[in-house]
Amino acid sequence: MELRAISEIIADFGTALREAAAFLTRLPIAAPRAADGSGFLARAAPALPVVGAAIGTAGGLVYALAAALGLPPLASAFMALASLAILTGALHEDGLADFCDGIGGGRDRHDRLRIMRDSHNGTFGTLALVSSVGLRAALLAAIAAPGPVLLAMASAGALSRAAFLPPMALLAPARPGGLASAAGTPDRTRVIVALAIAAVLAWACLGFGPAVFAFAAAALAAAAVALLARRALGGHTGDVLGACQQAAEIAVLGAAASLAAPA
Repeated sequence: MELRAISEIIADFGTALREAAAFLTRLPIAAPRAADGSGFLARAAPALPVVGAAIGTAGGLVYALAAALGLPPLASAFMALASLAILTGALHEDGLADFCDGIGGGRDRHDRLRIMRDSHNGTFGTLALVSSVGLRAALLAAIAAPGPVLLAMASAGALSRAAFLPPMALLAPARPGGLASAAGTPDRTRVIVALAIAAVLAWACLGFGPAVFAFAAAALAAAAVALLARRALGGHTGDVLGACQQAAEIAVLGAAASLAAPA
């Protein structure tokens, strides 16, 4: 990595934070963009894990509040996940559902992409949403204690928003004119910086060994989705990135839950 490129990333980090927060959340944040909106997500790449960690922390605080009010772990987990859906507008869940509908119901590449553009959820998308929410709630309930849950959600938020950057950089957009085209392609330096920031955040939350485990789990989950997308779609779309995020988040929470389980 060139030092000049890293210095430019540091100088532009405030702008990247605003662009990342404007994209990942429903917060009323005005982010500066190019006149045609192109490349906005690629430019914001280093800030994605920071905003992701903040989103996860918000969910962890809701879990802690629900637990303090006497709700059992599973109910508190569902409350936390509902708060994340409200905060993010269920951005990634929507992508997961569309991706699974396309992969499960399409006969060929063009048919899969056509189905993914349909805003209605089909059987595969509905099952994917139920599975994603149910798995994450069960894993959070398995961790149970509010402090570790908050740290796990913060780590999952950071690692899962960084995990879709390598697929975004390595795969071409599957169709012109979609979110994937407008989002741009992050350069190698931005991807490496984003992954490093996510790793440091996970280390701060979980400790070195568990962070390595969680990082590897997130990378494998996102890679599996990306490989499926390359084979079935010939590239990535915004829905593919959402599916990568959801798979990586589940993987990180699974890693945290397995480490929290009594020996």
